[in-house]
Order: sequence, then C-alpha cells, then structure tokens
Amino acid sequence: MGSREALELAEQKGLDLVEVAPSARPPVVRIMDYGKFRYEQTKKQKKNKKNVIQVKEIQFRPKTDIHDYNFKLRHIREFLEKGHRVKVGVYFRGREMAYLDKGREILAQVLVELEDIAKVEKNIDQAGHLMFLIVSPKK
Repeated sequence: MGSREALELAEQKGLDLVEVAPSARPPVVRIMDYGKFRYEQTKKQKKNKKNVIQVKEIQFRPKTDIHDYNFKLRHIREFLEKGHRVKVGVYFRGREMAYLDKGREILAQVLVELEDIAKVEKNIDQAGHLMFLIVSPKK
C-alpha cells in the first residue's frame, strides 16, 4: 500500500501511522494508537527491570564490633531473601594489613552463619586492601 493511502486510512480511523521496521525495504509501518503503544513499551521495560538481580555490597573492618557485625549480617540475610547476590568484604586501612587473618575469620564466620540460606559463588579472595567473597541465595 502506498504511503498516502496508509496515511489517509490512519486519519479516517483516528489512529497513527507508526514505522515499525525502518531498515526494511520498503519500510514497514503499522496503523495503531501511538500513545498506547509507548505506554505498553515502558510497562514492559519496567517489568523486565524488576527481574534484574543486583549485587549488593556489605563491608566490614577488622575491628568491627559484635553489634555492628550482627546488624550487617541481618542486612545480608535480607538481601539474600530478596534474591540478590551479596559481595561481603573486609576493608583494611594502613597498618591493618597486618591483620589479614582477622579478615579471614570474619568472612569465615559470615559463611558459617549464612550456610542455611546462601551458597558461595566466589570464595575468599583479596584485591589490594579489600578481602571479599560473593554469596548468592540458595534456590
């Protein structure tokens, strides 16, 4: 159908002429309500965006107190229950690099306390001043 005929037909129906495939020869167009089409497109994008799994990050320090530890552990549990992956790290500053064993203890304790709901995705690793591991929820 010619472009003039299609445009007249769309105007008669009170709809818009929307180009669907501009790279095709000849270009493919469709008669539709463009406002409704855009609304449905944004709705689909939001739905797809909700299903994205995020990587949350919680950081400890070698001298993290027991109350702070429990508080952060509770947040890790919440993230895992929502289906997110969690990067748990111990950050060392300056002379704290001498206490790497303390960092390993903290991460090992986190693993022990989360073994009921989490599985290890990446075991304890160190990158500069950060020692970390990544856990994800069990299915």
